[in-house]
Amino acid sequence: MEPNRNDSPNNGPNRNPGENNRPKNNKWIALLISLAVVLLFSWLFNAVQSSKYTETTYDEFRTAMLADQLAEVEIQYARGRILYMTKEEAAKDRAQQKACYTGLPSGNHMELANELTAMGVKNSQEIVEDNSMIMMILSYAVMIGGLFLVMNLVTKRMGSDGMMGGIGKSKAKVYMEKQTGVTFKDVAGQDEAKESLQEIIDFLHNPGKYTEIGAKLPKGALLVGPPGTGKTLIAKAVAGEAGVPFFSISGSDFVEMFVGLGASRVRDLFQQAAKVAPCIIFIDEIDAVGGSRDNRFGTNSEHDQTLNSLLGEIDGFDSTKGIVVLAATNRPEILDKALLRPGRFDRRIIMDTPNFQGRLDTLKVHTRKIKLAEDVDLRRIAQTASGAVGADLANLVNEAALRAVRKGRKMVTQEDLLAAFETVMMGSEKKNTVRTETERRMTAYHEVGHALVAALEKNAMPVSKITIIPRTGGSLGATMYIPEEEKNLYTREDLIAKIHSLLGGRAAEEVVFGTMTTGASNDLQRATALARDMIARYGMSSELGLLSPTVVTSQYLDGQSSLDCSQETAATVDKAARSLLETCYAEDKQVLTENRALLDEISEFLLTKETITGEELMAYVHAAQNPHPEVEETEAETEE
Repeated sequence: MEPNRNDSPNNGPNRNPGENNRPKNNKWIALLISLAVVLLFSWLFNAVQSSKYTETTYDEFRTAMLADQLAEVEIQYARGRILYMTKEEAAKDRAQQKACYTGLPSGNHMELANELTAMGVKNSQEIVEDNSMIMMILSYAVMIGGLFLVMNLVTKRMGSDGMMGGIGKSKAKVYMEKQTGVTFKDVAGQDEAKESLQEIIDFLHNPGKYTEIGAKLPKGALLVGPPGTGKTLIAKAVAGEAGVPFFSISGSDFVEMFVGLGASRVRDLFQQAAKVAPCIIFIDEIDAVGGSRDNRFGTNSEHDQTLNSLLGEIDGFDSTKGIVVLAATNRPEILDKALLRPGRFDRRIIMDTPNFQGRLDTLKVHTRKIKLAEDVDLRRIAQTASGAVGADLANLVNEAALRAVRKGRKMVTQEDLLAAFETVMMGSEKKNTVRTETERRMTAYHEVGHALVAALEKNAMPVSKITIIPRTGGSLGATMYIPEEEKNLYTREDLIAKIHSLLGGRAAEEVVFGTMTTGASNDLQRATALARDMIARYGMSSELGLLSPTVVTSQYLDGQSSLDCSQETAATVDKAARSLLETCYAEDKQVLTENRALLDEISEFLLTKETITGEELMAYVHAAQNPHPEVEETEAETEE
């Protein structure tokens, strides 16, 4: 069905929330603006007038006179000054000439006049035409006449648009048909989201088959997920697939300090969209304008008016015309409930961190235009980059390409991709860092402590790499793990094994050196957070049982949480978490003490090479666990 392109979204009832709240003192505002314009013109006039003259001292005047540099002199007895022009200035065009003035000293002025006459200097005519009075009258006449004109124009403008000029106009960037340059082929790792949005695309292509049966297209869809998962990209892809205009605007563009400006921009945006429907409106970071209205600490009139205007516009437009509103946010928990009710943002589309297959597909998309060497194994990279989002993988591929160029290669190798992953996650190598031998040894034992505990722990993730090379991210070394398989559920044993691995570095410091360093600060923070989650979130402790007082306040950003419980319960959580950490730490020290020789051997090897792989680590572990493989094989053959 061909849409009516002349339809305006403001034709329906209740289209402009806050319309009656426009200021009624428009004329006073216009008057103040006009007065400011008059003062500006007056200042400019005085500045132009003063620019014709340069003040000098009387000694400078005498020096120029005795050097025969004066062309004209005017002695203004009434104003007590001497106005003069040098020969250099007199040679210029009249419009560019600039005179000088100085104070007229007391004494016999006739002697000065006679002296100038004797030197052949003109001293009777007006040097610079002084039309200041005439110019002042004319300028003020023009400004007064313009005052009423400006007041009239501004008043009319404010009465029609509610804002001055284009201040209230939308800042939306419009991408017309097929200009987004993005389709679903450019989006990988979000198959479920693409399936949910495919229906919207089909409606924009074939609205008739939906209207015939009486179905209504959802007016809006909310894209929710962590940063970098491709929310903006998939919105552009929807427009590219549908071949319709794409309006893109950030929620922060609606936020203004003046009441009414944000609401005006919302109305203007939907007016533009109605003229070119069918189309897609995309509001990024909608939480900036759609946050919950909280009256506990007073009201924000501008925020409330803007949100009310947005709600009214979504309610008012006819979905059969083909206007679809997409929005993205990282913080759905703070959105106003009125924004999420049926009839507004009907659908919530989750764009979560991609799984292994999603990461692999994303890497294939980003490497389509990259020259890859034969040794590149994207599956290995996808497995290594567990937890990475689309933006991380795009950055990884670009960093690998840059590294290949720095190394003088024509193709990107597997080494480039692995090194780029480390750069993205931990920063670049700090090659010029000066460390003492004691610091190097402590760092080596710390990292091997992590790795050895993980290697000897049944449920821990395998170690992929150990390094003591400092990074710009702040680490003096690192132990990296690679999961054997993708997991969505973790057992209590899995989490305990992770705590063991985190505390293994600190345990090695105490076992070997009998002291503690600051290098375990991040390990302790992560271990503590995990222990508290096990107790107060996952119900994995006898102290609280099934009680889960943890409230997640920011699921898709930093995962912050808080406890919603009494002080006694909070104290119980702290006590239980401490007990769990101390138990794991004591077990780590015992394991490392029993395997002290192996700990020393691997640490010395790491000090020599600075970086070792997980395979090299496990070779040492297997050798220690099976010290005489030849003897065992011989015994087995004898028994046969």
